Amino acid sequence: MSTLEHLHAVLRMHQIGIVNLARPDRLLKMAATNGRLGPQAALIMKAAAEHPDLPALTDERGTLTYRQLDEQSNALAHALKSFNLPDRAVVGVLARDHRGLLLAISATARATLRLALMNTGLAPGQLTQVVEREKVRVLLHDEEFDDLVAGVTIPRYLTWGSSTGTSIEELASGRPVTPLPLPDKPGGFIILTSGTTGLPKGAPRTKVSPLASALIADRIPFPRQGAAVIASPLFHSTGFGAWTVGLSLANHAILMRRFDPERVLGAIAAHRAQMLVAVPTMMTRILALGPAVIEKYDTSSLRTVFVAGSALPPDLTARFQEQFGDVVYNVYGSTEVAVATVAQPAESRRAPGTVGKPPVTVHVALFDGAGKRITAPDTIGRVFVRTGIPFEGYTDGQHKQIIDGFMSTGDQGHFDAEGLLYIDGRDDDMIISGAENVYPQEVENLLAAREDVLEAAVIGVDDPEFGKRLRAFVVPIQGAVLDAQEIKEYVRGSLARYKVPRDVVFLDELPRNPTGKLIRRNLPTGPL
Repeated sequence: MSTLEHLHAVLRMHQIGIVNLARPDRLLKMAATNGRLGPQAALIMKAAAEHPDLPALTDERGTLTYRQLDEQSNALAHALKSFNLPDRAVVGVLARDHRGLLLAISATARATLRLALMNTGLAPGQLTQVVEREKVRVLLHDEEFDDLVAGVTIPRYLTWGSSTGTSIEELASGRPVTPLPLPDKPGGFIILTSGTTGLPKGAPRTKVSPLASALIADRIPFPRQGAAVIASPLFHSTGFGAWTVGLSLANHAILMRRFDPERVLGAIAAHRAQMLVAVPTMMTRILALGPAVIEKYDTSSLRTVFVAGSALPPDLTARFQEQFGDVVYNVYGSTEVAVATVAQPAESRRAPGTVGKPPVTVHVALFDGAGKRITAPDTIGRVFVRTGIPFEGYTDGQHKQIIDGFMSTGDQGHFDAEGLLYIDGRDDDMIISGAENVYPQEVENLLAAREDVLEAAVIGVDDPEFGKRLRAFVVPIQGAVLDAQEIKEYVRGSLARYKVPRDVVFLDELPRNPTGKLIRRNLPTGPL
């Protein structure tokens, strides 16, 4: 990152309210604490010092202020320190969104331990493999996952519930609420990739720049000492990143262990929340409630819907904004590159399907198969990103491809003449049918735009004549009766012949992981 970009990022943080350049003493202290503790614990400490009585979080058990969250983090950190684990030993956490997860994140950092955030959708065999690969020494988990963790032989403690073992509250009981000495360097954390094509990889972050908040908040309006409903799982980078930026602004995080669309609307109304953090499937389920249910709740406070995690169909953006106003900020990125681009509401309206432009300190480039830079508009290439939060490589030693300092996202995309980015599909999702290249997303977006379709997915299946043929999986809205041939004719009326699905299969729902990503390998590919 250049000196000019550094200065631009600091200025944006000042404008947003993350830092106050009029108080350089606080800025320097915060930078030093972040460098030794990591951002989440450091920001909780800062908010507790400056706004001790503001609400930090609300979950099913009530509300904790920043002072309470800070003190309970210290108590749990003392308990974890008593385990006498080596500095930066790995502690795993398998938990839904609630105070126990936030305490685990904050306390492990204070105890100079490295936290591995586990995906709640892992199968038992996958969990065991991840625990072994990441060298997890202690596992913190919700009681509901007792059966899932039964085969794990390391010490275990409960982050939610207490009837089947020792809870973190019991561990922390009677411990000092004063802070431990700051470590020389942070323990860091590991976020797992989505694992849509196999066992999730571990993406570590040992040291995160204080400027990372500018990268996320530059093109997305965050509340300041306001409220945000975080529906996206905190174990994934979308929810985790949004919550972290919210800490820097002393925001109130409203958490739910399980997503329920009507409860989300109720939480927005009850807390006058200005922000919702969600994945696209959650937006679909909210709209599926229908206007009569939606309008029972006063959501007029909502200013920002931070949506990421999977492709957002243009029609879904349009319909959501018709209902809730110009509030959708579509974030394109990944666990590895963080935020690559953001499509603001006006951009989505005038250029449906765009994922927008890069925020401060981020650069996006397209390269062809030979590694040559593509600069012409409307030309598809491989998407690469250079960011102010450099990727450290996976914990298994592998790394993404890098060209001229830009890292591959694994996607294909193009820019328009205005410089707005569009994602055409994943590299490994491309289907070659009869020597023609087809990206499923174009067909999926067309089908999802129908009023009688809730969502759709398209894959390639073996075909003796064409090599591969397209198979569409369609989820009708409740009560709709669809005809396969009519679906084919609908696609034929808008797209080239080779993009028309040969098969159409109707399903009640699509297979998705807990972060909302479509798991294509779970769609049936055999004879119908």
